[in-house]
Amino acid sequence: MAKGLGKGINAFFPEVEEHDDTQIEEVAVKVCRPNPYQPRKTFSQQAIEELKQSIEQHGILQPIIIRKSIKGYEIVVGERRYRAAKEAGLEVIPAVVKELTDEEMMELALLENLQREDLTPIEEAMAYKNLTNELGITQEELSKRLGKSRSHIANIVRLLALPDSVIAKINEGKLSMGHGRAILGLKHERELAPLLKRIEKEGMNVRQLERLIADLNETKPKEKKSRPEKDIFTKEREETLQERLGTGVKIHKGKRKGRIEIEFMSDDDLNRILDFFEQSK
Repeated sequence: MAKGLGKGINAFFPEVEEHDDTQIEEVAVKVCRPNPYQPRKTFSQQAIEELKQSIEQHGILQPIIIRKSIKGYEIVVGERRYRAAKEAGLEVIPAVVKELTDEEMMELALLENLQREDLTPIEEAMAYKNLTNELGITQEELSKRLGKSRSHIANIVRLLALPDSVIAKINEGKLSMGHGRAILGLKHERELAPLLKRIEKEGMNVRQLERLIADLNETKPKEKKSRPEKDIFTKEREETLQERLGTGVKIHKGKRKGRIEIEFMSDDDLNRILDFFEQSK
């Protein structure tokens, strides 16, 4: 893997920004195709139109980055410029050709979008999951390479366990990552549909949603005995474990023995937690 990926695109390709000693070529638009590892699934048509108008007036001010493929070229960085150039009817586009592996393409595509803050939380989560799967690395290793905290990566990947209806609303921008994380704590699925309607109707923020979900979770059949309140020391230990493991943790204390419950959302999440304990030995 090339060095410097964790520092961002400019650290990996400083010459692209400065155009020093870099071979900029004019490449036919028709032989370029989108990055197969592009984490962003939707592009704002308004943003493309604005960029198209700028290109028609001023041209393309910064070359795209591409790599040679079996048929033509694959775009590594600059897909929005490519789309706008195509809509503007350009036949050629300035480009820098780089030799890159699939792994480097995946990382650079993600880094570009993270730096531009172009991804929805779900797209970001999918990109992290795909990278850990494709590269065969842990979330801890990924966090070091991307310059993101391990807890951020773990928490955002947990969003993929949400129901499709919630994922769709996050992608549409109707719910935030914070809303999604709060909904993960909802115990009763039957409460989800009315809850989503209430969030939208009342414009509920994350803190309000967390309080409401806590109330909904506490609603139990009358015949069930209420559990005793956990002492502050147990709660602190739960919070410490949750922060370190990046997932839900419950400590249950009995008269003679107790147990610790650790949540995981997938086989990958389980392996990440097991890796954490292995590294802690």
